[in-house]
Amino acid sequence: MLTLDKVLIEQGDFRLNADLSIPTGARVAVIGPSGAGKSTLLSVIAGFLAPSRGRVLWRGEDITRTDPGARPLSILFQDQNLFPHLSITRNLALGLNPNGRVDAPDRTRIETALIRAGLEGMGARKPGQLSGGQQSRAALARTLLRARPILLLDEPFAALGPALKAEMLALVSQIAQEQGTTVLMVSHDPEDARVLCPQTVLVADGVALPPQDTQSLLDCPPPSLRAYLGQ
Repeated sequence: MLTLDKVLIEQGDFRLNADLSIPTGARVAVIGPSGAGKSTLLSVIAGFLAPSRGRVLWRGEDITRTDPGARPLSILFQDQNLFPHLSITRNLALGLNPNGRVDAPDRTRIETALIRAGLEGMGARKPGQLSGGQQSRAALARTLLRARPILLLDEPFAALGPALKAEMLALVSQIAQEQGTTVLMVSHDPEDARVLCPQTVLVADGVALPPQDTQSLLDCPPPSLRAYLGQ
């Protein structure tokens, strides 16, 4: 279970409180008005930002002060975080070993991940030689290789067209189910939440609320969310 225990996040005049738990293996959307603190919340979980108060716990272990690289998670951003000067294979190798060195079994795992992501035969290409959708697939393939128990998605598919986005969400769902991954996904598109995440954390008015049923929340949103959705 991932727990934010009485967490307070402060940045200048910005304040966000979070006191909630997310069951292991749950797929949870993080939605709310622009500027409410959705990405900031993920940054605290990932270790890029320290809370002013409270603790981040994973399976009962306090990871509040754990370095980002040592946390049991992977994170995907919209820019994919691929190194432009390295081949896709080398980018994926970094997901297995920080120095990029891999053995024969690792190379087989990389090829398998590329095939699953629809990138068979493209390992020698550099990110700039791939389309935006293919870059998203490569970043997701690296996540598949890392097989960390928590996956944070900070709108990595926002720039994709509807059909390709649907494919990526389906692949995330498949990977999460196979690996028992706990998924938190920031999205401005409520349909993304409906498709992938049975539960949703609403971030609004300085509070990240505990997970609630996605369909019920979106069908009958509170005033802050209703205004954001234009309803």
